[in-house]
Amino acid sequence: MKKDIDFGTVEGVSVAVATSINELEEQTWNVYLLNNNPFPLDNVLITSKGYGISGENEVQTSVLRHMFERVEAKSFVQIEPIDPAIFHINNEYWVSYYIDRQIYDKKYVFVPDSITEDNLIEISMLQMQGVLHS
Repeated sequence: MKKDIDFGTVEGVSVAVATSINELEEQTWNVYLLNNNPFPLDNVLITSKGYGISGENEVQTSVLRHMFERVEAKSFVQIEPIDPAIFHINNEYWVSYYIDRQIYDKKYVFVPDSITEDNLIEISMLQMQGVLHS
């Protein structure tokens, strides 16, 4: 049972939604997993989904699953591109991974309208501006 599993406390792992300008000079948005720890993360599984209210309608995106065998120490991986059209709903990233034989698990939720130009900060690891969720 899940309640019987000892999930360690997640530290040094973040999710960021960052923006850049592509070769066509268009603004693009991507979601990244950042490992700020001095050790790698193994068997990283990430599920992503969007949900919320748009107008008077309840909306829900597809659930996507991403697997990374290893995320090296002090590095990052791109999880997926993200469409600004869904910034007005909750965008959830559930991250699970192993360090040695210990499993870690954390849910990161970007609440509606938290991904805005006003909330952008410089994310040095990515060398981009974005919204960081720790």
